[in-house]
Amino acid sequence: MFTDLGVDLGTRKTVIVRGKKIVLNQPSVVLMEEYDDSPYKYGKEAFEAIGRAPGRYRPVCPIERGVISDYAVAEHMLRHYIQYACGKRMTKPRVVVSMPSNITWVQQRSIIDAVQNAGGRSVCTIEAPVAAALGMGIDFKRPHGTIVVDIGAGTTDVAVISMGGLSKCESVQVAGADIDAAIMDYMKREYGLLIGEHTAEFIKCQVGTAIPRQVEIAIQAKGVNAATGLPKIVEITANEVCEAISDVVYRICGAVRDVLDKTPPELVGDIAEDGIYLTGGTSQLTGMADCLSNYIGIKVTTADNWEYCVAKGIGNVLHHFDLLANGDYEFQTLQDLIVG
Repeated sequence: MFTDLGVDLGTRKTVIVRGKKIVLNQPSVVLMEEYDDSPYKYGKEAFEAIGRAPGRYRPVCPIERGVISDYAVAEHMLRHYIQYACGKRMTKPRVVVSMPSNITWVQQRSIIDAVQNAGGRSVCTIEAPVAAALGMGIDFKRPHGTIVVDIGAGTTDVAVISMGGLSKCESVQVAGADIDAAIMDYMKREYGLLIGEHTAEFIKCQVGTAIPRQVEIAIQAKGVNAATGLPKIVEITANEVCEAISDVVYRICGAVRDVLDKTPPELVGDIAEDGIYLTGGTSQLTGMADCLSNYIGIKVTTADNWEYCVAKGIGNVLHHFDLLANGDYEFQTLQDLIVG
C-alpha cells in the first residue's frame, strides 16, 4: 500500500495524489482569524469567502505565481491537506511536489521546508511541465525534442524536454490570473463597473475567448457602479472579452516563441513534427490552442486530462521513480538542505 504522496501545489488549487488516485482537489486558500492569526477554514469554504468575509476573517492565498508568498499560512494549509490525504496512517509520507521551472534555490528550499514541516518525511521537487509530460503519457527518454506548455493561474511554464531532462525551459508570470485582472480592468475602464475576482473568472469561463468569435455571445456582469457605489448590471460580449485579454494571451504566446528561439535546431525540428502539448487550466480558454497554433505556426494538442495532468504525472513518478533517472531529482530533508 502506497503511503507516499504527490502534491500539485498551484496558485489557484492544490491537488494531492496517493499512488495513482486523486485524494484531494481544493483551492489554495485559507481563511484566517484576524484576532489570533489562526486558520479557520480551508479550501473551497475559504475560497467562497473571498470578497464576502466579515472583518474578523482574512482570506489568504499563500501561493502566488507558483511559489510560497506566505510561509506560515502555506504550512497550515499543507499540514491540513496532507493529514486529510493520509487519513489514519501514522507514518510520515515521502512527498513529490511540483514547482514552476526556473525558480530560485531559495524558493525551492521554501517549498521543501514547508512540505516537510507540514508532515512530509522527505521531499522531492519536480518541474510542473515535466510532471505534465508524464501525466500525458509522453515518452521523452529518447533523444527527441518535446515541448510542453503548462498555463496555470499564476505562471506559464514552457519546457523543451529530451532524454528525460529539461533542454530549455522558461517560467513567465503571465497566466490565468492576469486574464481575470484584464477583464476587471476592462469593465472598470469601459463601463465604470467594479467587479471581483469571482465575477471576472465567471466571465472568462462563460464567454472568454482568445480569438474573435464569428457567432457572438454575451453575458450579464453584476458589480458596483464606480461613480455612485450602487449595484449595476451590464452586458459584455465574447469579442469584447477577446479584446480585453488579447495582450495577456499574446504575452503567453510570446513566451513559447522565446523558448523555441533558444532551442537547438535539431530539437525544434522534432517539435515542428510533433507539435506543442498544451495543458493547465487556462489551456481551456476558448480558442487558446488555435491562437497559439496560428502564432507559432505548428499544431497544438491540448491534454485530455488537463485538470489532473501534473498530479497524474507525479503519481507515475511515485510508482516508477526511475522515470526521472536522467534528471537531478532526489528526496531531500531539512538536514540535507542545512548540510548542503
